[in-house]
Amino acid sequence: MRSVRGTSGRGPAPGGTGAGGRGRVAAGLGSLLAALLLALVPLPQGATAATSGNSAENSAVTKTGSAGPYDDFSKLKVTVHQTKNLRGQGVRVTWTGGRAAPTGATYNNYLQIMECWGDDAGQGPDRTQCEFGAVDGAPAGGGRLVSPTRDPLDTDHATDADNIAFVPFKPVEGAATTTGTDWTYFNSLDTNSQTWLPNDSDGNGETVFEMRSSVESPHLGCGARTTAAGAVKPCWLVVVPRGEHETNGTEGNSGSVRSSALSRTNWNQRLVFPLDFLPVGSTCSQDRAERRTIGSELITDAMTSWQSALCGSGAGRFTFTQSGEGEARERVTAPSDTSPGLGFTVQPVETAEDGPPVVQAPVAISGLTVGLYWRYDVTVGEGSGAYIANRQLHDVRLNQRLLAKLLTQSYRKSVATADYLPDYLKANPESIGADPEFQKLNPDFPAASGRTYSPWGLLLSTENSDMATVLWRYVQQNKDAREFLAGTADPWGTKVNRSYQDMDLDATPLDYFPKADPTTSKASCGTPENSLPFDGTDLVPYTNDMHDAAQKVRNGYGGQLYLCAQSGAGWKLSGERPAATNAREFGIVDAASSTRYQLDVAALPNADGTFVKPTSDAMLKAVARMPDSAVAGVKTPDPATATDGAYPLTAVVYAASSVDQAKDARQDYAKVIRYAAGAGQTQGTARGELPYGYAPLPTALRTQALKAATTLETWTAPDPSGTPGGQDQAAEGSGGPGGDGGTVSGEGAGSAAGGAAAAGGSAGAGPDATDTGRPSVAPQDPAKQNVAASGGLTPSEVIGVVRWVLLGVLAVGGAAALAGPVMLRLAARRVPAGG
Repeated sequence: MRSVRGTSGRGPAPGGTGAGGRGRVAAGLGSLLAALLLALVPLPQGATAATSGNSAENSAVTKTGSAGPYDDFSKLKVTVHQTKNLRGQGVRVTWTGGRAAPTGATYNNYLQIMECWGDDAGQGPDRTQCEFGAVDGAPAGGGRLVSPTRDPLDTDHATDADNIAFVPFKPVEGAATTTGTDWTYFNSLDTNSQTWLPNDSDGNGETVFEMRSSVESPHLGCGARTTAAGAVKPCWLVVVPRGEHETNGTEGNSGSVRSSALSRTNWNQRLVFPLDFLPVGSTCSQDRAERRTIGSELITDAMTSWQSALCGSGAGRFTFTQSGEGEARERVTAPSDTSPGLGFTVQPVETAEDGPPVVQAPVAISGLTVGLYWRYDVTVGEGSGAYIANRQLHDVRLNQRLLAKLLTQSYRKSVATADYLPDYLKANPESIGADPEFQKLNPDFPAASGRTYSPWGLLLSTENSDMATVLWRYVQQNKDAREFLAGTADPWGTKVNRSYQDMDLDATPLDYFPKADPTTSKASCGTPENSLPFDGTDLVPYTNDMHDAAQKVRNGYGGQLYLCAQSGAGWKLSGERPAATNAREFGIVDAASSTRYQLDVAALPNADGTFVKPTSDAMLKAVARMPDSAVAGVKTPDPATATDGAYPLTAVVYAASSVDQAKDARQDYAKVIRYAAGAGQTQGTARGELPYGYAPLPTALRTQALKAATTLETWTAPDPSGTPGGQDQAAEGSGGPGGDGGTVSGEGAGSAAGGAAAAGGSAGAGPDATDTGRPSVAPQDPAKQNVAASGGLTPSEVIGVVRWVLLGVLAVGGAAALAGPVMLRLAARRVPAGG
């Protein structure tokens, strides 16, 4: 008699109830159940949001305070939300479990935070190694002076020539400070220490601390100090909690605690957080051939991250110079052995008819933001129970006309002090917070705070750039803003600063931000002859670039100079940095820098009037709707096409490189493009990754970039016999110039004519482009024009597609798992007995 063996050769027959059959049935039912649950689970709400640079690294550290001799901090818990892969950036710090700080002029129950260096991994830094003590406008104990008579534990202090006790600052290199007010290494205007962070009414609080590498603070050396083995030594964040008692156990004078955080009794209550910084400086061998790149600030953060990874690719040593896109285009079209061979630009490179072709590849998606750090006081409650609360302004809305006012110095405080204000501005609001239009858009901001707690003006970069043009175009495409720029008052009577009225700003998009008002004010330095003049560029200074603007917004101080300060035997202009609770700044900042410094960003109206923030999803939607530029295949930013949740100030950055270069140079520059479109699109905080604040390239743009890289590295020069040059047709992915081989402009690149027309319009759309219901481009049929067809899927769409694909796989797998035992049972029944 023939026996029927189990499937493994040693179990029960198919269709039996042994472990194998039960396992398959269970697996099948499990797969079907998982498919059902997957179909029912909603998409995560954060699927379309830009990711914070702090959440992905899982390096948050929480520490708990202890009971001190006079104040109990044992319930205090402080969390530093990123402690690894740090660079110059903002990091969120939160705390719970403290006692409520009082209101009014009493200062106790607060935190003080400082950054330190130090090589003792067990104990952390000494108090002499911490950047602290330059009072930044805070009322509490923020100095380096100590009192050994009041603090019996303070026995190892220094004394100056007048026998005044203090804690010196000892830098990584150089001499220690010699007095408690020696600001050789930092001062009240540029320190990153935070000396007055009061607990809220629940005993909790939050701040964003500006971490600094050795680039920003050489005296701390963070990221530059290494062990003998080459590992980067840690730096430290020190948090000193303050209660209601001074160092000798007495209650603070009038309730206020004013002794320094560095006083030994206070210092002993510190919470210490180790900080791991990314290495500073190039690790690439100087023996490698230098490959110079140049261009848009929008790519700076990404290229800075990518450089170290590119060094390991076997290519040359890549350097990057930030410049205006116009300069980058000029360099690319006239390559030489010493000039940059790769330029990053937003608008395309248009070559002369007889010039060599230029390959252009999309490598990053970014945009402009209005980055903010804006705190204000507000009265909470009524009658005897009312108190003053300090709050941070979130979810700010700005429209095009408000931007027009800011860009044209149309608020009084951005031009002159009261005694020198010109007549043509006297009827305008002091600042944006006092503008009825701003208050209407932001009803949570109390009108009473508008005058006192409001930025004087918008911080703007001095650089000429393609994105300045995009911002002006965005403003001009709105009817209300355009009419304001032409001289029409807004409904509340505010008029454009007349210094700008003849600049044709209602129609001409500039590539820079002028400060045209010549009004001069004077700071009195004791006597009239000692008065110092200043103007609008001192009241609202230019920034070096958008990264500089982000850093200044984070600090809450833009560098205003309007006060007299003694300088030796003479006088100089100086400023006054407010305490963190009074900080109020905003500026035009690239999206990566806004995220890097953890700034709030304003929501701006897109072409259909919807207020949108620059999330990854919103930027990808904008890219999907962008028309082609004059060079086919190169998209151009056009706020008029930003609809259906798209962010209007989005841009695609292109890497452009001429084929008129040596083959080894072209191959190296092709590696930059390949890396940028490949591993360089993985978001994270480690070197080589795409910094948060960028939107990852969709698949279509990555494919376009990779093909452009192939075109660049395999290009062949024209044969003297008459055979045209072009991409090596034997190369993988070849397709000739343009087309599938990548975007190429110039001789032999094929015609780009009609690129903009094919997209339904050009970037230079009519002035009414973003008026509601009046787009510059005919609306596309949503069924025919979607994100996938226009350059890839948004993050939420990707998750949705993956979910349904996975659902199908699980369902099919589950059915197959269930079908297996059934089919085997049927097969077993067909075996004849004895046969």
